[in-house]
Amino acid sequence: MQDLACQERNEVALQRAEMRMVRWMCNVMVKDRVPRKELRERLGIDDIILILLQNSLQWYGHVLQKEDTDWVKKCIEYEVEGSRPRARPKSMWREVMQKDCQARNLNREDAMDGSDGRS
Repeated sequence: MQDLACQERNEVALQRAEMRMVRWMCNVMVKDRVPRKELRERLGIDDIILILLQNSLQWYGHVLQKEDTDWVKKCIEYEVEGSRPRARPKSMWREVMQKDCQARNLNREDAMDGSDGRS
């Protein structure tokens, strides 16, 4: 639970930084009360969190398409021998990507087809 709260704080901080830059590029101040959506439409950009998620899913699909002998694919599918730490173990990258795919109702084949998930 604490890990999720930390992730949400990081996302909020990233979105705030993005909006500061967007306002600066549009020459708009916070007191002008222009909605985020309108500013993003002016610049033709999407939300930074959505872009990061799309990029990570695209990379995941790229890795899944590699041959089984490729070292990157071997690293993702590698199982470390031995026990994990007694405390709550850190998530593996593969587990995080599977959760992201499930959250967007995507399966392994969807990640491999090259689409960015915008539709």
